[in-house]
Amino acid sequence: MNDWVELEHKLGYVFSDRSVLRESLTHRSFGAPHNERLEFLGDSVLNLVIATQLFKRFGDLREGELSRLRAALVREQTLHALAGSLDLSRWLRLGEGEHKSGGAQRPSILADAMEAVFGAVFYDGGYDAAAAVILKQYDDRLLLLDPALSVKDPKTRLQELVQGKHLPLPVYAVLATRGAAHDQVFEVQCSVEALDVRTTGTGLSRRLAEQEAARRALELLGD
Repeated sequence: MNDWVELEHKLGYVFSDRSVLRESLTHRSFGAPHNERLEFLGDSVLNLVIATQLFKRFGDLREGELSRLRAALVREQTLHALAGSLDLSRWLRLGEGEHKSGGAQRPSILADAMEAVFGAVFYDGGYDAAAAVILKQYDDRLLLLDPALSVKDPKTRLQELVQGKHLPLPVYAVLATRGAAHDQVFEVQCSVEALDVRTTGTGLSRRLAEQEAARRALELLGD
């Protein structure tokens, strides 16, 4: 039986209804009710909490700069890291096939579950409780956040680089997909024809593969 008390201690919140917590950690491969609705709720709450903190902390930043900081804090990579610090995979409820294929360590599943947990706290205890849990998990990241450092993702940086040279935008194309539908790996090519640059990237989603290809293009261009 899952030790919900330990997870609640790590979160800093005790649920009135633990079935909501259990649902937040139930992947659709396990059965219904699963965590996709709570993920939707958690995504909205997380964005509001982080946006509010950035608004309070950085009064001199413009909307675009605040948006980039928020995007860096709520992206899949960050949520995956938060889930890892909580050892959230221990509490995930996965179908047999998903479990055998390593779903408990898959970044997208863990990131989605992290958002769903935030949504569960909001649903069970309200905004203040959710904000407290979110800020506890983000405490170090917010404390060390330096808006002077670039938080732009590789695709954005590459686009701005070629635009600065007045060149056509990079073109991304899927070269291949491998694996079952629930466990696909994408291979994407990034082309900057005017600079004779072509790179490939792989990832568990098309977006992640594009970011990896863009990152390699930036390396070739010395950025």
